[in-house]
Amino acid sequence: MKKEEYMDLALTMAEKTIGQTSPNPSVGAVVVKDGRILGIGTHLQAGKAHAEVHALEQAGEDAEGADIYVTLEPCAHHGKTPPCADLIIERKVKKAYIACLDPNPDVAGKGVEKLQKAGIDVEIGIQEARALELNRKFFHFIQRKQPFVTLKAAMTLDGKIATSSGDSKWVTSEQAREDVHYQRSIHDAILVGINTVLQDNPQLTTRLPQGGKNPIRIVLDTHLKINENVHVLNQEAPTWIICGLEADATEFSKQYPHVDIIQMTSKQINLDDVLSLLGERKIQSLYVEGGSAVHRSFIDNRLFQVIHWYIAPKLLGGSDAFTPIGGSSPAFMNEAVSLEVTSLEQIGPDIKVTAHPRKEKV
Repeated sequence: MKKEEYMDLALTMAEKTIGQTSPNPSVGAVVVKDGRILGIGTHLQAGKAHAEVHALEQAGEDAEGADIYVTLEPCAHHGKTPPCADLIIERKVKKAYIACLDPNPDVAGKGVEKLQKAGIDVEIGIQEARALELNRKFFHFIQRKQPFVTLKAAMTLDGKIATSSGDSKWVTSEQAREDVHYQRSIHDAILVGINTVLQDNPQLTTRLPQGGKNPIRIVLDTHLKINENVHVLNQEAPTWIICGLEADATEFSKQYPHVDIIQMTSKQINLDDVLSLLGERKIQSLYVEGGSAVHRSFIDNRLFQVIHWYIAPKLLGGSDAFTPIGGSSPAFMNEAVSLEVTSLEQIGPDIKVTAHPRKEKV
């Protein structure tokens, strides 16, 4: 096998753990010697052993003089676990192949420096693009101190998310909805506005055939209009409600002590402040499912990193049907938010479009 193939193996293993290692990144490692794979490992959960530890333990004494392939720069600091760079040195590994560096200030080149000072040869950049994509949510969080935001909507071919009566069950197919549940499972939190909660009464949980992690449910509810009949007030998953300064949060908390009420210091909810607050609470990834007013606010403030638009081969017609982005349109086409489509995928009968904001030319 070529060195790129060994790194591919490490990356494939890491990709299987996306969403379950937060607030840590997903990492894979492979130990190789004389063309034989001696150990493989991946980080499974925050606070547990890192990928390098699993791979080196499997390799045992044979790790001396071997090569290790790691998808992310080995840590050099003491956290919940000891530094992986120290273990690589201790096991007398000959060479370390690293897909990409870690932007975390606690690491940020220190792992590589420690390995090189110990006489270990280091090569950086094998399959780097795939490694950067693997942990883009983690990198965004580390660099911005705010969660990576994904906007999601499901609409008909003519851009409608519900009929004029508000009926939206179901716009897309069961296969597309299952993909949405997978996306929920790999995000730390899911966010909706109070109107979506009152109109659709969603559960906002992960319902996959093999199970899956429930995200934290976050509701934007400026005046605490939420009522006792909605699913998000159950204890199936954690729920956070973000309200404005004038809401009666004290009385609500007495009635629903299991719900985390987050009261902002302003009368209205400012999204940038919300994202900073969620960052302080270690929310690295946020899946925004609307409704249309919430989408409008995230788009107008350019507070999103990617969109997932599911398009069903259906036509509703009518100017009175609901669209995924509310509010008023701009006067001129050159005021539109330009996107770059990164993938088109057919899921059942539907099309999933993945895109991110196009960077403006300097």
